[in-house]
Amino acid sequence: MNGRVDAWVREEEINLTRGPSGLGFNIIGGTDQQYVSNDSGIYVSRIKENGAAALDGRLQEGDKILSVNGQDLKNLLHREAVDLFRNAGYAVSLKVQHRSQVQNGPIGNRGDGEPSGISISMMLLPVFAFTVVVAWVFMKYRPQL
Repeated sequence: MNGRVDAWVREEEINLTRGPSGLGFNIIGGTDQQYVSNDSGIYVSRIKENGAAALDGRLQEGDKILSVNGQDLKNLLHREAVDLFRNAGYAVSLKVQHRSQVQNGPIGNRGDGEPSGISISMMLLPVFAFTVVVAWVFMKYRPQL
């Protein structure tokens, strides 16, 4: 886990109805405990089974929550964000930024074995370039018999 986010694709408005166990997800992040380096945003850390978020199905672990009932979550302490969610009422509107690739998570090392996000083609590109250069040099400077 290297504290980097590879790619974000789209934003979505998700409306949830608070259930017996709340909204059914946990959050992490804030200005006092960044989940992603250089980003004090609020992220979904866990979706609770059979909770409102799980039953809706659109909110995913790792999604960034941009606003709650129209209130921006930028530059909030973690505790302030938690209080905002707790006081959001029965019907809650979330503006969410979904991720397209694996998020390379928190600043600390969780050691959960998530892939690094580097594709095999990115690793093979330098090998291919080196092979082309070696072949060109060989063809240009090969001994004449």
